[in-house]
Amino acid sequence: MPLTDRKHTIALAYASGTADRSGAALDMSGFQEVDIIVSLGAVEAGGTNSIKAQSDDNSSFSSAQDIAGTAQTIADDDDSQVFIIHIANPPERYVRLYVDKDTSHACAETAVYVQHKPSVKPITNDVADTITTESHVWPAVGTA
Repeated sequence: MPLTDRKHTIALAYASGTADRSGAALDMSGFQEVDIIVSLGAVEAGGTNSIKAQSDDNSSFSSAQDIAGTAQTIADDDDSQVFIIHIANPPERYVRLYVDKDTSHACAETAVYVQHKPSVKPITNDVADTITTESHVWPAVGTA
């Protein structure tokens, strides 16, 4: 799948802490699917944290609802692991990641949204100082 068939968006910048975090609102208009990719740094011992996806009909998430079945538990020994939530045909136009922390044990995470199956192509991914992409189809070996 070439990069023009996907759109990459930062959901959460890397941060560590004990407060719950809401990812950026992602407009799914024109896309059928999204992967929410969460990369962990350090998870404090004893922590009971989790991630889940939410949806709403507006980008302010004034009436956010959990998307059934998307919750994943982050154990205190999940340092440096990656968690992925895949959603096909979300229930409402906007989706976001929600990181639910236990408020007494820090967890460090960052996340990216990867939208698939656009109704219009090509998709432009490069945004200054945010995400830079390259695509290589049948590359030759040699100096990078």
